[in-house]
Amino acid sequence: MKLLITGGSGFIGSTLVLTALGRGHEVVNLDALTYAANPASLDAVRNDSAYQFEHADIRDSAALARVFAQHQPDAVMHLAAESHVDRSIDGPQVFVDTNVGGTAQLLQASTEYYRRLAADRAAAFRFHHISTDEVYGSLGATGRFSEESPYRPNSPYAASKASADMMVRAWHSTYALPTIISNCSNNYGPRQFPEKLIPVVILSALKGAPIPVYGRGANVRDWLHVEDHADALLAILERGRIGETYNVGGDAECSNLELVRLLCTELDRQHPRTGASSDQITFVTDRPGHDFRYAIDAAKLQGELGWSPRFTLAEGLAQTVGWYLDHADWCRAALTRLGGDDRLERLGLGAKG
Repeated sequence: MKLLITGGSGFIGSTLVLTALGRGHEVVNLDALTYAANPASLDAVRNDSAYQFEHADIRDSAALARVFAQHQPDAVMHLAAESHVDRSIDGPQVFVDTNVGGTAQLLQASTEYYRRLAADRAAAFRFHHISTDEVYGSLGATGRFSEESPYRPNSPYAASKASADMMVRAWHSTYALPTIISNCSNNYGPRQFPEKLIPVVILSALKGAPIPVYGRGANVRDWLHVEDHADALLAILERGRIGETYNVGGDAECSNLELVRLLCTELDRQHPRTGASSDQITFVTDRPGHDFRYAIDAAKLQGELGWSPRFTLAEGLAQTVGWYLDHADWCRAALTRLGGDDRLERLGLGAKG
């Protein structure tokens, strides 16, 4: 199967590209290479005959038409998006432009391509939209999000992804495009851009800098290893039912403060230094509209498709810390894309309007 993967040079996207190639698929990676993309994440497959790269933006309708005509994919897996909540607070418009407008452009290009396919290829075609559990809003101390949970997004990022989900639903209902949606919990693992919590903790600790924890660190997330997520995405694409939504979770709930302490302990075990990394924990002003808790009920995915996460949180964090310790050059290059001065800058205070 030839897959058109948008955002394939990003964190989840690069893992999906590598996983798909490893399972015998052909991959066309369409990526605009914005600041969070890292082509070095795919150096290992750069010369693979089954892999092709297209430097293009999902908002560019002419580029999309050319890519579809040239590569003739069997399926689309759509991950290209602005994804950092803090950045969406400081500058929401680019999230609307890319996540909503870009998704609409990609849906339209996919529909036009789909309508020209021969009957056998059209019957097998899929458009898989990869989304987030943040569209559901915030949970209290109990309960989990299911596919029936109402949408209640609380950040510009979450609202843009919820809007994109609704676009996908509309294209399926109105134009009969064969779509599937998946909503995942917080991803972690190798090659994550160093503005997200886990790489920020690791890299701040290594620098001897303060490790920022929002509020009192009581917010709870369900953590999903990115390799488990890639495995789930391919299962959904290959065996999921058209028009359905599947939630993907790691069954690994943890408060932010507990997670930071686990990371510090693991870092001190793998990279012993004078003093404890946890001494660098610093509580900072909370994020505006910070959702208290996310948790995913993945029973539908597990029951229908037989998927379950392979990594425990302890195993995944150990692997992730080890990867960052072993890939200092990758980290330096990624930090340069943040501004060239190796600063892990706090964003999301809502000061930029």
